[in-house]
Amino acid sequence: MNIHYRLSHHRMGVYEMKSLKLLGVMLVVAAVLVAGCTTEPPEATPTPTPTPAPKNIIETAQDAGSFTTLLAAVEAAGLTGTLSGEGPFTVFAPTDDAVAKLPEGTIAVLLEDPQGDLKDILLYHVVAGELMADDVTSQPDAMTLLGKRLRFDTTDGVMVDGAKVVTADIVCSNGVIHVIDAVMLPKDNIVETAVADGRFTTLVAAVQAAGLGPTLSDETMDYTVFAPTDDAFAALPAGTVEALLEDPQGQLTDILLYHVAGGRFMASDVGSMDTIETLQGSALVIDTADGVTVGGANVIITDVECSNGVIHVIDAVLIPPES
Repeated sequence: MNIHYRLSHHRMGVYEMKSLKLLGVMLVVAAVLVAGCTTEPPEATPTPTPTPAPKNIIETAQDAGSFTTLLAAVEAAGLTGTLSGEGPFTVFAPTDDAVAKLPEGTIAVLLEDPQGDLKDILLYHVVAGELMADDVTSQPDAMTLLGKRLRFDTTDGVMVDGAKVVTADIVCSNGVIHVIDAVMLPKDNIVETAVADGRFTTLVAAVQAAGLGPTLSDETMDYTVFAPTDDAFAALPAGTVEALLEDPQGQLTDILLYHVAGGRFMASDVGSMDTIETLQGSALVIDTADGVTVGGANVIITDVECSNGVIHVIDAVLIPPES
């Protein structure tokens, strides 16, 4: 009886222990559930403010407030619609301060004929396509909407046809603006430059007769021309020019091509060379012992820059060895 009682008592103790443990677990779970139900909800994440879409080139320039003269010129030339269009375009934009550097009265004169030189100048500041600063620094030039090239120089900052880029990569919805500190004026090509100069009438007449005008006017190419003046042609034996003009596709063409090299070689380049290959096929010997001579002719004026190359003026007509 005593043994049975103790065994029963022992079993009841075990059951009670298990019940207490189970009760404890249930109380912990209940506490967790209650805590979870009473936790405050997290604060709502604020809705981000949408980034405004970029404006087009005209709108961006208007907002900047520093391109009032440029925008007035664009409007006068009828280019506002173009630069507000789909594009993309790259605009090298001179500020009001840059435009103010022009000689007094320049803008007023240009505005008198907005479809003439003014429009040409504006188109010379625009390139089709989107050229970011990295693109500008990785290529030597770019063709403008005028059909003439802008030349880039990165030896000291970023220069575009002599103007310094002061702010780059202003992204617009239809392209990009690079701010420059000067107005860029388009240059004439080699033939136009020679005609305008007035000292190369015989050379120009010979070039036209030989059918080389289109070649030396090609804006996609670069040439270096050693250009004899009218006085240089006059120093030839009497009747020489007339005889050459009778067969312009023969010896005259050879002589003219003997004055032209492919590529753009400035005076500093020429002075470091011993010879320079011509389009005629023969090389000109360069001598810098006493001034600079090319093929025996004195170089009297250097670095007349053109849109498609450079002219160096010489005092004699060069005759190729075969002629």
